[in-house]
Amino acid sequence: MHQNEMAEADGLERILDDADLEDRIAHGSLVPVPTSSALHINTDLPENRRYCRPWTAKFLMDLSHAHSARFAGGTLEVTSAVRTVEYQRQLRRINGNAASADGDIASPHLTGGTIDIAKAGMTSKEIGWIRAWLIPLEQQGKIDVEEEFRQSCFHISVYKSYEEPKPASHLPLTAAPMDSATMLPTPGR
Repeated sequence: MHQNEMAEADGLERILDDADLEDRIAHGSLVPVPTSSALHINTDLPENRRYCRPWTAKFLMDLSHAHSARFAGGTLEVTSAVRTVEYQRQLRRINGNAASADGDIASPHLTGGTIDIAKAGMTSKEIGWIRAWLIPLEQQGKIDVEEEFRQSCFHISVYKSYEEPKPASHLPLTAAPMDSATMLPTPGR
């Protein structure tokens, strides 16, 4: 519910269908998920679902850059990005773990501000480092993170405030694992 409240505060609407999605892409309110040697997209993700909000793209670039600086040759994988209400309803029919497409607990993927980063293939040190990198941003209200275990990913909602100027020290390149009590396993995202 908090992720939806924050999206609403940022003035984000749920993307209804593919026509709505294409319109938002054409007008630049959604941008391609950035890819690089440090960040790639799961090949199972449909081409038209490989978009996100500009501040989410910046977040992904910052995270992947910091991760590759700490773990030489390390690569992060985006497994989910923007979804439409229409697509989410279809997903619910085949995936009981998928969140609702409507109401207060609708999937925040429907706004384009949320992405999932796969944990599969990461070492325990990488997972601990990512937790430590994300927690300060969550404490600052710039993101919300749910560490999912059934889908084995970090589900991250990024807010417009992420683009606001911030102290350089908030992006630790050598973060140590921290208590991840704020990131609870949550089904249905």
